[in-house]
Amino acid sequence: MRSKQKKSKPSAERVVKDIRRANRKQYSAEEKIRIVLEGLRGDDSIAELCRREGIAQGVYYKWSKDFMEAGKRQPCW
Repeated sequence: MRSKQKKSKPSAERVVKDIRRANRKQYSAEEKIRIVLEGLRGDDSIAELCRREGIAQGVYYKWSKDFMEAGKRQPCW
């Protein structure tokens, strides 16, 4: 007789994580630039901008840093 291997069910936490990952919005480069420029404009606070756009502040600052680094690499003609 073969012993049956039990397939363990994924935990509820794992299922929720997988669903959130699948539903996560993917922002295009143009959307990221628009959001960063809007933050640099300073009309609203970064916290308000992030709430409105549905992103974490850490994500905004990462995009902002990447945006500034890209600007440093481009030669000014």
